[in-house]
Amino acid sequence: MSRTSSADFAGIVVAAGRAERFGGPQPKQFLEIDGRLVVELSVDALAREAAVDSVVVVLAADRMDGEYATRLRAHPRVSKVVEGGATRADSVAAGLAAVDPGCRYVLVHDAARPMASAELVARVIEATRAHGAAIPVVALSDTVKRVAEDGRIEATLDRATLRSAQTPQGALRERLADALAATERGAHTDEAAALEAAGQRVVTVEGEAANIKITRAADLEQVRRGLGGDVDLRVGSGFDIHRIDAARPLVLGGIRFENEPGLAGHSDADVVLHAAMDAVLGAAGLGDIGTLFPPGDDRWAGADSFGLAEIVRAKIDDAGFRLVNLDLTLLAERPKIGPRAGEMRARVAAAFGIEPSRVGLKATTLERLGSLGRHEGIACQAVALLSRT
Repeated sequence: MSRTSSADFAGIVVAAGRAERFGGPQPKQFLEIDGRLVVELSVDALAREAAVDSVVVVLAADRMDGEYATRLRAHPRVSKVVEGGATRADSVAAGLAAVDPGCRYVLVHDAARPMASAELVARVIEATRAHGAAIPVVALSDTVKRVAEDGRIEATLDRATLRSAQTPQGALRERLADALAATERGAHTDEAAALEAAGQRVVTVEGEAANIKITRAADLEQVRRGLGGDVDLRVGSGFDIHRIDAARPLVLGGIRFENEPGLAGHSDADVVLHAAMDAVLGAAGLGDIGTLFPPGDDRWAGADSFGLAEIVRAKIDDAGFRLVNLDLTLLAERPKIGPRAGEMRARVAAAFGIEPSRVGLKATTLERLGSLGRHEGIACQAVALLSRT
């Protein structure tokens, strides 16, 4: 890759972390926002700056041969994807070793900070060239307490001199490599700390409140809004009820309940998924399941409602919507769903392509009142929240 005379920086994006605080099956850096991985957006934050020659991405060992590594290698500004180490410092050192030696400076950036602006990156570059090392910081707005392990406050700190550090952090390449080699790798949580420990001067530039590091699900939603502009939120409700049919199997939330009488219906009569589909379709303004899957159409006779929900999911995706969460209330005297609630939430979530944590599921009896109280049928209520940028 050719380099202009002013392209004297190499980028290093550290994506080897496990993101344990975020939760969910995927580390936060590999989640998608409008079809782009968070880590790809963080690469872009560095790559759009003319001073950056190319970007090295550091991944965990078990990610080196997967889909994400393949996507990153295809990025036009990623020069290498390398294996990281046990600590952040180990991973940064691996990235430094892969940098083109012709680059005098490096910018080290968190994979989970996709919102760093071009202006912020330019400020760090300018200060790094002038002083040898620079990081962006933001002032603290809250009062800061030092707290003991037992929860007791030990001291109130003067926030006037305290700052929160961000990335990208810039440094002379050789100076940072020497600092990492000279200090204990696990002792420092950012590059500036290693440079400080090695006696190097690090200056600060003004950071950005919007340059958040995705740590929790709420942070991801904030980034989605920040990258996409205004968000259109839609709420939909759904309700479904089916009478008991002892000759059929009982399916609720995509889970079969053995030794329980089933429900009458054209499909498998899964009232949970039916109510959920109606809520989602209603929020998107796309009709209802009776219109989409007419009861007189033989194509849907005995249909698995999980498959129908996947069709509904595709329709809302095509319309530009994203399902934020589902809240479901089952109205039934039996069966007891508590022991299988986790399975049901996971199955419903899989049908709609969301995390199980985004599915609420409760059940209530009717205190033997009315037809549902006499167990002549089962019903479900659903509320769905959709967003569209």
